[in-house]
Amino acid sequence: MRVVSGSCKGRPLKAVPGNTTRPTTDKVKEALFNMIGPYFDGGIGLDLFAGSGGLGLEALSRGLDKVIFIDRESKAIQVIQENIKACKFEDQAEVYRNDADRALKALIKREIRFDYIFLDPPYKKQQLVSLMEKMDKQNIVNEDGIVVCEHSFDVELPKSVGRFSQIKHEKYGIIAVTIYIRTDIE
Repeated sequence: MRVVSGSCKGRPLKAVPGNTTRPTTDKVKEALFNMIGPYFDGGIGLDLFAGSGGLGLEALSRGLDKVIFIDRESKAIQVIQENIKACKFEDQAEVYRNDADRALKALIKREIRFDYIFLDPPYKKQQLVSLMEKMDKQNIVNEDGIVVCEHSFDVELPKSVGRFSQIKHEKYGIIAVTIYIRTDIE
């Protein structure tokens, strides 16, 4: 596992020990960022099921100003912090140990709005649609903001969720990536 492109290109990343997290492969990561970027001119991101932090770190390496990393596993939080330090992104990252629902509530209270949200939850506990419904209702994604969902290839996500419209869907073996954009038309 490594940072694929940008300011930290080639930097190796630590993985979370054990088998509770499933890191995004470099191939899928590169394809995903080619669909939404591949590079950014600033912006704020949220890596909600961060695992090792690979997606958020890739986004920072490719030009996002700031990323908030959230995971509920303490082992993951430790690895995220080590990977952030290795990439020298300490000033551009916030890391919190929390579950997705509570984290969203805390972010809503802080009135933070995101340009990019990365959702890569455990495949067995698929909650992408309900999370997107909450994000839509609470208005935490900027207009034209992007939500990236990584999920099992056999999961079909709806064409739209609230103000989010699906703009891309690709399969990579057992992994699928579905990308939504937020518009002001419901």
